[in-house]
Amino acid sequence: MAKNAIRYYSKFGHTKKMVEAVKDIVGAEPQLVSVPLLEPVDTLFLGAGVFLGKVNGSVMDFIQSLTPDKVKRVVCFGSCAIIKSPVPQMRQALQAKGIAVSDKEFTCSGSMGPVKAGHPNDADIKAFKEFVRTVLDQ
Repeated sequence: MAKNAIRYYSKFGHTKKMVEAVKDIVGAEPQLVSVPLLEPVDTLFLGAGVFLGKVNGSVMDFIQSLTPDKVKRVVCFGSCAIIKSPVPQMRQALQAKGIAVSDKEFTCSGSMGPVKAGHPNDADIKAFKEFVRTVLDQ
């Protein structure tokens, strides 16, 4: 059976809402990026948001702690209110480390005050659950 892990950073609670919704599907307890991977995993779900146009530095520090022998593939996801997605920043850092990144990715809206208010909403969470199931069925 495949070993999966979830790591995330959530400044405003959007990404936390997402990971809590899929932990049973993934079969792993979500952990903050401050918790290192102690054993190899087949699939790492890595989530973040964007603040002031950047993924949080702790996410990038976590990525720097990873090695290809520790992670077979990473599936990136997140939320954002203004820019298109946090995924390209994470993907670039992971690929620079020689870590395989799934071509499947997920981004939904995250609220920032009145901008995208109420997101991620129930429809976003439902779509994320379907995305995770699809990725795990590959």
